[in-house]
Amino acid sequence: MSSPILEARAICKSFAGVRALKGVSLAVHPGEVLAVIGENGAGKSTLMKILAGVQAPDTGDLLVDGVGRSIRSVQEALSLGIALIHQELNLAETLDVGANIFLGREPHRWGWIDAGRVSREARAVLGQVGLLVDPGTLVSTLTIGQQQLVEIAKALSVKARVLIMDEPTSSLSDHETQVLLRLIRELRAKGVAIIYISHRLGEVHGIADRVEVLRDGENAGHLSRSEISHAAMVKLMVGRELSQFYPHQTHPSGEVALEVRGLRTAAYPAHAVSFEIRAGEVVGMAGLVGAGRSELLQALFGVVPALAGTVRVAGVPVIAASPRDAMAAGLALVPEDRKHDGLFLEMGVRENLSIATLHRDQRVGFLNRTKERDLCAEMIPAMRIKTPNTEQPVQFLSGGNQQKVVIGKWLATRPRVFLLDEPTRGVDIGAKQEIYRLMEELAAKGVAVLFVSSDLEEILGMSDRVLVLHEGRLNGELSRSELSEEAVMRLATGGNHSTAVAAS
Repeated sequence: MSSPILEARAICKSFAGVRALKGVSLAVHPGEVLAVIGENGAGKSTLMKILAGVQAPDTGDLLVDGVGRSIRSVQEALSLGIALIHQELNLAETLDVGANIFLGREPHRWGWIDAGRVSREARAVLGQVGLLVDPGTLVSTLTIGQQQLVEIAKALSVKARVLIMDEPTSSLSDHETQVLLRLIRELRAKGVAIIYISHRLGEVHGIADRVEVLRDGENAGHLSRSEISHAAMVKLMVGRELSQFYPHQTHPSGEVALEVRGLRTAAYPAHAVSFEIRAGEVVGMAGLVGAGRSELLQALFGVVPALAGTVRVAGVPVIAASPRDAMAAGLALVPEDRKHDGLFLEMGVRENLSIATLHRDQRVGFLNRTKERDLCAEMIPAMRIKTPNTEQPVQFLSGGNQQKVVIGKWLATRPRVFLLDEPTRGVDIGAKQEIYRLMEELAAKGVAVLFVSSDLEEILGMSDRVLVLHEGRLNGELSRSELSEEAVMRLATGGNHSTAVAAS
């Protein structure tokens, strides 16, 4: 193997006295995909930010092409050929796609930005990632999955020698993920070094040449290509065996808890969607990015108005003109973007857990602190939320713990129907299992669970039935006995049910 193009030696980093990295080392070579995995809080993102010049290490050395470097800014990292695709979206929503891709690196002609060149070159890199939108489209009008593809296109436009991808597929459908993985293989063949972070271990197994595992801010072990397996990765990540990753069991289904007839959304006004979910069922909703899954859940919960259709919860008609109406009917929604739509980041755990039940737990128009404390005492251990205290601002919690706060907030409303939009996006393997456990407990108690996921393995592992959307219409339904990745993808891409089932 050639000499490392980028190497980190004994990197240490602390924040407010808390050690995030404790002597971490790694190296990546030209034309290699190095996967870095670990639970949330293991130090992965901190290490990547140090490699990309976003943060400086407290101690330790960085070497590029064998030469010691002090990478103190993003621009310095880019000048060395190191680019980072951030886990959290880092786009200017008020600018168009082309402007975001070339922000700070705009080509000029006669002292003016060369808009034609921006458009041409942006269109080329967008084509590489399979995003067919006009470069003049405002970023704010794109879905989260499409914005993630813009982030990837932005990094590709730099023509980096080392491309760091921090959870690049967390918002992508399986189809879009396959496009990205194919692109990674093409870049690897051209000699680009890829550092790839993902909680999706199936992706890691399929794409990585080597795996480096971090645990609690330290190197926990590494795997060569021949050693990579789901079991080996999990054991190094959590320090124990996970005998059963998906705990799903079919529970006896009860009465129809959610009945949807002829629902039309603003995203796809020409298509009416109808389905029903029974008490005790866990139903997955699959489809490509842009298929209208999130918009459907938002219409059910009154976030956006439905154009037509009827919704019944436990047989009672519901007119969800607002989330308050939906909550009163027994619905709860965990949104796709927890930071933007699910949390008050600067507020504490206590305030975020109790915000959805304030109307219920008020005392003569005043906050009932006793009820808030009782709720925290119930939910924090039940959800296994790791927080130093109830007043900790949620912005300082890991992604998995933030998600558990969002879920706990809605659990406190005691819903009949639980809607979850990408419930495990960007959370670690331990937090995923806890969310799956919770879904199982809800179903066992007779709650109807409808969850949207772009992770096909998750859809197959946790669903009694799967509803598949294609361009806004319900293209098919698969029972548990009919489920397979190929069957889901055939329906998601427009195929019919009989062909999909025959292929499985």
